[in-house]
Amino acid sequence: MTATTTPTPSRNGKIMLVGIGPGDAGTMTARAREAIQEADTIIGYVTYIKLVADLIGGKEVIRKSMTEELDRAIEALERAREGKKVALVSSGDAGVYGMAGPTFEVLFQAGWTPPEVTEEEAEDGSIRRIVADGIEVEIIPGASAINACAALVGAPLTHDFCAISLSDLLTPWPTIARRLDAAAAADFVVALYNPKSGRRTQQIVQAQRLFLRHRDPATPVAIVKSGYRRRQDIVHTTLADMTDCDIGMLSTVLIGNSNTFVRHGLMVTPRGYANKYEVEGSKNTREGEKAGRSLSTGLNGWQETVRAAHAAGSTIEALAAEYRLPADYIRMTIDEPVLDTTINAEEGVEA
Repeated sequence: MTATTTPTPSRNGKIMLVGIGPGDAGTMTARAREAIQEADTIIGYVTYIKLVADLIGGKEVIRKSMTEELDRAIEALERAREGKKVALVSSGDAGVYGMAGPTFEVLFQAGWTPPEVTEEEAEDGSIRRIVADGIEVEIIPGASAINACAALVGAPLTHDFCAISLSDLLTPWPTIARRLDAAAAADFVVALYNPKSGRRTQQIVQAQRLFLRHRDPATPVAIVKSGYRRRQDIVHTTLADMTDCDIGMLSTVLIGNSNTFVRHGLMVTPRGYANKYEVEGSKNTREGEKAGRSLSTGLNGWQETVRAAHAAGSTIEALAAEYRLPADYIRMTIDEPVLDTTINAEEGVEA
């Protein structure tokens, strides 16, 4: 059956929160292009409007400045109340440091609730989607800077990672600093958004200082400026030298973890196969390891090791220091009952 959409029998319009990706047409999703083309009104930051200029001919266009996010959301609500379809555009993904959050805040404050959406099957087998009275909101995902920049430099996100914005315009610096320190200590690959601006020049220096408390100065770092745009620039450097590089508001800084390496100009974070398998290209597991089962140092094996070490005389404090984990967590691990971890053969297995 094919899906078709009926005209919305509503006095109100629709807000489409459109993530346009890095900025070039090739990385924008088909749905993002469709949403912009079907919209009556386009709202966005002036730079983002320029990135979709080929799609907005003949439409009402409302351009806003960098710090006018709430104004954009309010404009979108007002136009939707007039019955218009509104495309509120964000670079990257609208839900990642984008316009989705501010828009929902404005909508909820205005008393908005999602309209009921139903589907009916027509005689020809097609599905009609019917939206009840009210303003509909659709979130259209796009590739965020962390994805786009990672693709340009190699495969730095193959293991656990996080994103932290260095903008302290809305977030207190101590909160940002605690997140930086925790992520550095936990050995995450980290993407720094909004790393530096004309007025915010020291946040990136402070971030480097916090990371150097936990990471080797030679840790690989990639700085991507204007990824997939006309003035794209990529620099490979190290944690020790990254603040000597050209970094601005159009830059994303990718900091590797303790295993990340650079080879032939590609930044790669290993997934961890070497912990289980003997050599590259071989399916032979290392001694004590089994394919499709947790590592011997996985949760179950680690719990057994901790309990055995404590029974042999190691103190909780010593074990906490060894594993860099809270003492109360070590204590709970020792005290909790041993569970049966037998896995059914029918269950799916991982690598």
